[in-house]
This record gives sequence, structure tokens and C-alpha cells, in this order.
Amino acid sequence: MKFDYQKICFNLTKDLPPRVKEVVLRRFGLEADGRETLEAIGKDYGITRERVRQIEKDGFLKLKPKLEKIQRIFQYFAEELKRFGDLKKEDILLSRLGGENYKSQIYFLLTLGPNFERVGESDEFYSLWTINQNSLSAAKKTIASLSEELEKIGKPLTLKEFSSFSDILPNAKRQFFASYLEISKKIQKNSEGIFGLESWPEINPRGVKDKAYLVFKKIQKPLHFSEVAGLIDGSLIQTVHNELIRDSRFVLVGRGIYALREWGYEPGQVKDVIFKILEKEERPLTKKEILEKVLEQRLVKENTIFLNLSNKKYFQKDSQGKYIVREI
Repeated sequence: MKFDYQKICFNLTKDLPPRVKEVVLRRFGLEADGRETLEAIGKDYGITRERVRQIEKDGFLKLKPKLEKIQRIFQYFAEELKRFGDLKKEDILLSRLGGENYKSQIYFLLTLGPNFERVGESDEFYSLWTINQNSLSAAKKTIASLSEELEKIGKPLTLKEFSSFSDILPNAKRQFFASYLEISKKIQKNSEGIFGLESWPEINPRGVKDKAYLVFKKIQKPLHFSEVAGLIDGSLIQTVHNELIRDSRFVLVGRGIYALREWGYEPGQVKDVIFKILEKEERPLTKKEILEKVLEQRLVKENTIFLNLSNKKYFQKDSQGKYIVREI
């Protein structure tokens, strides 16, 4: 449904007293880019912000008799909100109703409407509009439940995977799943359309180290630090190397080659890897067995492994020629 929002707002405000009209126009950005604060307008008039608020309120009272003529618009707005579970994230709603050119007019009309309530931005939710507080409460409970499920799973999910959790919602509410997610700051979607918690690096990477982590997660194999830098920003080779060294998520597995610790790689030098292998096995191992197990952990030459294994300070052979940890 199309309306001439600019003309509608003009007709609503044209008969207001000059100062009241200017305050309303400036407060809602109806004739300029962006809404102005109470303080900014008050400064121009030499009055307090509270006085500006009173003038704005007076303007609303004067507009009230005219609202009967635009009930079709309010009905249309309400129907759109009902399609999304009685609520919608503010920026998306304004764009949907008025496009890029009439967001200010839509905001103004929603403010005038008797059944529309704006909920300001908070630490957990974006600004939104609703026509039903019960629906908003249901949305918040759903988001809380979804966040708990993500915490348990501990990894991001595709839209298809994430949508499977819509069974948390009653059947009548499942169609509003996407609308509920939009208002949440805790659950976010990354550039690849993957959903997860805002604090996760896969969703909201912070700095070079998180970007490096995402590279490994995408490639799924050990990489030289220069390769990682090339996939982030070729000019950051040394920065990437420094971050990989300092961050415990990454393990040096070869000459300049790193892997993710979560893949099962253990930190330490080759001798440390051999030591952990022998401790874990709790039995003597042949040179071949040790070689195979170390090569699962490190991308090094065989001679490097044998050289470390021959260090009598740490390892020794038993009577069968197998290797054990030397007891101190």
C-alpha cells in the first residue's frame, strides 16, 4: 500500500503555530536530514529542554483532532507489525514502511499513532516498535532460551540449523522467528549468514587474532603465518605472526606453520610432544610408533623427531629397545 507520507505530514503540521510547528519539524527531521535533540532546539530558542518538550507535547495535542483522517495509515502500520509478531526492529520497520526517503515521516506517524509503542535501545536489544507488550515479552523469553541453547552447543549455526530451534516457540509463533532474532544484540548473524552469540569471534571478530582464527576455521588445515596474513591483509605479516604466537588458540606445529589447538594439537616443542605421547600411552613405544604419533601433531622432518628422541636427559630405551620417559 502506497501513501504520500511527505504530503500527509505536511497537511498535519501546516496549521500549527509557527514555533510549535518548527519544534515538531526539527524534532522529527521532517524538513531536514536527521532528528534534532531537545537540547539543540532549546539552545537556538534560549529555552530549557523541558520547555521544548512541553512545546512538542502541545503540538501533539493540537494534531490529535486530525488523526481520525489518517486511520487507514495507522491500520496499515498495525497490520505490518502483526505480520512480524507484533514487533519489528526500528530501522528495518522504517525502511520497510517508508523506504530510504521517508523514514523520518514514518517515525513521526508511528509516534502519533495511538497503539504504537517505541522501545529504546538497551544492552540486549535494538530499538524497536511494538503493538503488544505481551508479544514483546514472548520474544525476549524466546531469545533468552535460544541464547542458552547456543551456549550449550558452543558453535555457530547455519540458518537451517538454527531454525530447528524454532520448536521452542508455540506453533502460532514460529513464523515470527526471524523477527525475534532481529531485535537481539546477543544473537547475531555474520557476513556469511551464520548465527551465533555476539561475543563469539566467528560472529563478531575483534582484531587480527580473531580474523586469523576465522581463516583457520574456514580453511580447516594448518597454515603458514604468511598464508594467514595473505587471507586477511598481506601487509600484516609480522602482526599476524605476533598474534599467533601470543594467542593460546594457536599452536606452532612446524616452521612458521600454525594450527588450532581445538583440533587436538598440543603446545610445546617436539620433545614435549613426545613426552606427552609416552605419558598418555602409559607403555613403552617403538621408534616407529612415536614417529607416527608425533607426525600427527607436528609438521617436521623425521630426523628432527629422532634427534629429540635421542635426548637421554628425557628419554631412554627399555630392555626391548622401546622408548620410555626417563625418570628423574
